[in-house]
Amino acid sequence: MIQFADEANIKVISGKGGNGCISFRREKYIPNGGPNGGDGGRGGNVIFCVKRNLRTLSHLRYHPIFKAKNGGDGQGWNRYGKDGDDVIIPVPPGTTIRDAETGELIHDFTTESENEEFLFLEGGKGGWGNVHFKSSTNQAPRYAHPGKPGVERDLKVELSIMADVGLVGFPNAGKSSLLDLFTNARPKIAPYPFTTKVPNLGVLHVDQDTDLIIADIPGIIEGASEGAGLGIRFLKHISRTAGLLFMIDCSDDSCLTAYKSLLKELESFGGGLLEKPRIVLCNKIDIEGAAERAEEVRRKIREEEPDVSVLALSVAERTNITPVRKAIVEMVEKMENGQKSLSEQNSEIKKKSFMEGRSVDDSMEVQFPGSEA
Repeated sequence: MIQFADEANIKVISGKGGNGCISFRREKYIPNGGPNGGDGGRGGNVIFCVKRNLRTLSHLRYHPIFKAKNGGDGQGWNRYGKDGDDVIIPVPPGTTIRDAETGELIHDFTTESENEEFLFLEGGKGGWGNVHFKSSTNQAPRYAHPGKPGVERDLKVELSIMADVGLVGFPNAGKSSLLDLFTNARPKIAPYPFTTKVPNLGVLHVDQDTDLIIADIPGIIEGASEGAGLGIRFLKHISRTAGLLFMIDCSDDSCLTAYKSLLKELESFGGGLLEKPRIVLCNKIDIEGAAERAEEVRRKIREEEPDVSVLALSVAERTNITPVRKAIVEMVEKMENGQKSLSEQNSEIKKKSFMEGRSVDDSMEVQFPGSEA
């Protein structure tokens, strides 16, 4: 079984150029022909190439050295040496390449272009054969250029999964179940913490032309930003998402503080995660007492962050699934279309709702069970 790998240290070496040839024309009746040594071939290049079917860097861990072929030496009769074969290193979309020693960013594959290539190291140039050094004063040069050496670099390759939406929450909150319901992903689901040990990706089909990628990362626990649990290792995979889904388990009394705890861990991690638009999902409202807790969570969040949408649902019973799906699609579309910020959008919604005589809650939120319509 190939394990998930989002980091790899590799060594890359471009090919050495072939040596120029020292050769002279020797034929019957032409005992003292001139020089005819050919040039050496070019060394192979080191090239990175995006492959959309790749999802991890496991193949780099099992093959940590990538060396291009050396160029062939020149030969007599002005024959050039063969160019060395390039070494092509496939990587998934979202890969960054850094210098292993300095950490300097070398290249960032931020797109999912099928054939995106990055020429990192050029092979050494082939040396000139002695034919280039013939002159009026030196009719028989007996020297040629050696090929240029290749270049060797140590690199750190990192993967940040390219997803539209990131799912965050404490263990056993129902993230994997939601991903399974909405997408074609089939994550492992079980009634105990840390069922998810690696990021899972699922494709949410919107329409004939649009699909959204949702990333479910392993559950965060308190102290994750300091290295506890599994979630901190994978938080970088949601750094490029358009928005975040916070999954809260409202069957547990701790749900009243879960949201703030998640915010604290994301803030400690940094990377601009708290600046992303977010939707809070209060899950498991089918369980006794959970709907009331969800309403309390919603009230507290709306008091401090009126521009954050809070939706109640039950993944197990499929309650309020359609409104949640719609909210996710709208959040991503607004970010991708470069529309106004979340606070500006909600301010306009509130203003419009007031002018039409409707409550803000009616215009923005899914009604909680037991709340007034």
